[in-house]
Amino acid sequence: MDEVVERVDAQDRALGPVSRRDAVRKGWLHRIAVAVCHDRQGRILVHRRADQVSRFPGCYEVGIGGALGVGESYEQAATRELEEELGVSVAVRYRFKFLNRSGLSPHWLGVCDAVVPRDVMPNSGEVSWHGWLSESDLPRILQEWTFTPDSPEILHRYFGDRPDGTSVR
Repeated sequence: MDEVVERVDAQDRALGPVSRRDAVRKGWLHRIAVAVCHDRQGRILVHRRADQVSRFPGCYEVGIGGALGVGESYEQAATRELEEELGVSVAVRYRFKFLNRSGLSPHWLGVCDAVVPRDVMPNSGEVSWHGWLSESDLPRILQEWTFTPDSPEILHRYFGDRPDGTSVR
Protein backbone atom coordinates (compact mmCIF):
# COMPACT_ATOMS: atom_id res chain seq x y z
CA MET A 1 0.00 0.00 0.00
CA ASP A 2 1.30 3.46 -0.91
CA GLU A 3 2.07 5.95 1.85
CA VAL A 4 0.03 9.14 2.14
CA VAL A 5 2.25 12.19 2.59
CA GLU A 6 1.67 15.92 2.76
CA ARG A 7 2.39 17.85 -0.43
CA VAL A 8 4.11 21.11 0.54
CA ASP A 9 5.23 24.29 -1.19
CA ALA A 10 8.66 25.91 -1.51
CA GLN A 11 8.27 27.38 2.00
CA ASP A 12 7.33 23.97 3.49
CA ARG A 13 3.66 24.92 3.94
CA ALA A 14 1.13 22.10 3.67
CA LEU A 15 -0.95 21.93 0.48
CA GLY A 16 -2.77 18.66 1.12
CA PRO A 17 -2.40 14.89 1.23
CA VAL A 18 -1.09 12.95 -1.79
CA SER A 19 0.32 9.49 -2.34
CA ARG A 20 4.08 9.29 -1.96
CA ARG A 21 4.24 7.49 -5.29
CA ASP A 22 2.56 10.49 -6.99
CA ALA A 23 4.77 12.97 -5.12
CA VAL A 24 7.90 11.21 -6.37
CA ARG A 25 6.60 10.58 -9.90
CA LYS A 26 5.33 14.14 -10.39
CA GLY A 27 8.19 15.87 -8.56
CA TRP A 28 5.93 17.40 -5.90
CA LEU A 29 7.59 18.65 -2.76
CA HIS A 30 6.87 16.59 0.35
CA ARG A 31 8.65 16.01 3.66
CA ILE A 32 11.27 13.50 4.75
CA ALA A 33 12.82 13.23 8.22
CA VAL A 34 16.09 11.59 9.19
CA ALA A 35 17.94 11.13 12.44
CA VAL A 36 21.71 11.20 12.49
CA CYS A 37 22.50 8.73 15.24
CA HIS A 38 25.52 8.84 17.47
CA ASP A 39 26.65 6.96 20.53
CA ARG A 40 27.85 8.49 23.79
CA GLN A 41 31.43 8.58 22.44
CA GLY A 42 30.32 10.69 19.44
CA ARG A 43 30.65 7.98 16.79
CA ILE A 44 28.14 8.18 13.95
CA LEU A 45 25.99 5.24 12.93
CA VAL A 46 26.38 4.41 9.25
CA HIS A 47 24.24 1.72 7.70
CA ARG A 48 23.82 -0.10 4.41
CA ARG A 49 20.31 -0.19 3.02
CA ALA A 50 18.93 -3.68 2.39
CA ASP A 51 19.08 -4.92 -1.19
CA GLN A 52 15.30 -5.33 -1.37
CA VAL A 53 14.30 -1.75 -0.47
CA SER A 54 12.80 0.24 -3.32
CA ARG A 55 14.88 3.40 -2.91
CA PHE A 56 18.69 3.21 -3.17
CA PRO A 57 19.09 -0.50 -2.40
CA GLY A 58 22.56 -1.45 -1.15
CA CYS A 59 23.69 2.16 -0.68
CA TYR A 60 25.17 3.41 2.55
CA GLU A 61 23.44 6.12 4.53
CA VAL A 62 24.04 8.38 7.53
CA GLY A 63 20.42 9.08 8.40
CA ILE A 64 17.68 6.77 9.59
CA GLY A 65 14.41 8.08 8.27
CA GLY A 66 11.52 8.25 5.90
CA ALA A 67 8.53 10.24 4.75
CA LEU A 68 6.37 12.19 7.16
CA GLY A 69 2.77 11.12 7.42
CA VAL A 70 0.03 13.72 7.14
CA GLY A 71 0.12 15.96 10.22
CA GLU A 72 3.35 14.42 11.53
CA SER A 73 6.27 16.61 12.64
CA TYR A 74 9.87 16.00 11.60
CA GLU A 75 10.62 14.87 15.16
CA GLN A 76 7.67 12.46 15.27
CA ALA A 77 8.62 10.90 11.95
CA ALA A 78 12.29 10.53 12.94
CA THR A 79 11.26 8.90 16.22
CA ARG A 80 8.92 6.50 14.42
CA GLU A 81 11.57 5.58 11.85
CA LEU A 82 14.15 4.87 14.57
CA GLU A 83 11.71 2.42 16.14
CA GLU A 84 10.86 0.80 12.79
CA GLU A 85 14.39 0.54 11.43
CA LEU A 86 16.61 0.18 14.51
CA GLY A 87 14.23 -1.05 17.18
CA VAL A 88 15.07 1.80 19.55
CA SER A 89 12.82 4.29 21.27
CA VAL A 90 14.85 7.41 22.03
CA ALA A 91 14.34 11.15 22.06
CA VAL A 92 15.34 13.05 18.94
CA ARG A 93 16.37 16.68 18.66
CA TYR A 94 15.44 18.70 15.58
CA ARG A 95 18.52 20.38 14.07
CA PHE A 96 17.61 21.90 10.68
CA LYS A 97 15.83 21.38 7.39
CA PHE A 98 16.74 22.10 3.80
CA LEU A 99 15.22 21.76 0.36
CA ASN A 100 16.87 18.63 -0.94
CA ARG A 101 16.91 18.25 -4.72
CA SER A 102 19.12 15.15 -4.81
CA GLY A 103 17.67 11.69 -5.00
CA LEU A 104 14.43 10.52 -6.55
CA SER A 105 12.46 13.75 -6.23
CA PRO A 106 12.72 17.11 -4.48
CA HIS A 107 11.67 17.20 -0.83
CA TRP A 108 12.13 19.10 2.40
CA LEU A 109 14.57 17.12 4.51
CA GLY A 110 14.32 17.63 8.25
CA VAL A 111 17.44 16.48 10.08
CA CYS A 112 17.31 15.47 13.71
CA ASP A 113 19.90 13.84 15.90
CA ALA A 114 19.66 11.16 18.52
CA VAL A 115 21.92 9.42 20.99
CA VAL A 116 21.20 5.73 20.58
CA PRO A 117 22.53 2.64 22.35
CA ARG A 118 25.29 0.77 20.57
CA ASP A 119 23.31 -2.47 20.68
CA VAL A 120 20.62 -1.58 18.13
CA MET A 121 18.46 -4.32 16.55
CA PRO A 122 18.12 -3.27 12.89
CA ASN A 123 15.14 -4.42 10.85
CA SER A 124 16.77 -6.74 8.28
CA GLY A 125 14.19 -5.69 5.70
CA GLU A 126 15.56 -2.14 5.89
CA VAL A 127 19.19 -2.40 7.09
CA SER A 128 21.67 -5.06 5.96
CA TRP A 129 24.73 -3.77 7.87
CA HIS A 130 25.55 -1.05 10.37
CA GLY A 131 28.67 0.24 12.06
CA TRP A 132 29.85 3.06 14.28
CA LEU A 133 32.39 5.39 12.67
CA SER A 134 34.36 8.28 14.08
CA GLU A 135 33.93 11.69 12.52
CA SER A 136 37.52 11.50 11.25
CA ASP A 137 36.65 8.35 9.24
CA LEU A 138 33.70 9.95 7.44
CA PRO A 139 35.50 11.94 4.69
CA ARG A 140 37.36 8.83 3.49
CA ILE A 141 34.30 6.58 3.71
CA LEU A 142 32.18 9.09 1.77
CA GLN A 143 34.71 8.79 -1.07
CA GLU A 144 35.11 5.01 -0.97
CA TRP A 145 31.57 3.73 -0.42
CA THR A 146 28.40 4.39 -2.43
CA PHE A 147 26.13 6.57 -0.32
CA THR A 148 22.61 7.80 -0.89
CA PRO A 149 22.67 11.14 -2.74
CA ASP A 150 21.66 13.17 0.34
CA SER A 151 24.15 11.70 2.84
CA PRO A 152 27.11 13.98 1.99
CA GLU A 153 24.90 17.09 2.21
CA ILE A 154 23.38 15.95 5.50
CA LEU A 155 26.84 15.50 7.02
CA HIS A 156 28.17 18.77 5.65
CA ARG A 157 25.24 20.70 7.14
CA TYR A 158 25.16 18.62 10.34
CA PHE A 159 28.78 19.30 11.21
CA GLY A 160 28.91 22.70 9.47
CA ASP A 161 26.56 24.36 11.94
CA ARG A 162 28.90 23.74 14.86
CA PRO A 163 30.30 26.74 16.70
CA ASP A 164 33.88 25.83 15.74
CA GLY A 165 32.92 25.76 12.03
CA THR A 166 34.67 22.48 11.31
CA SER A 167 32.96 20.29 8.74
CA VAL A 168 33.10 16.89 7.10
CA ARG A 169 34.06 17.09 3.41
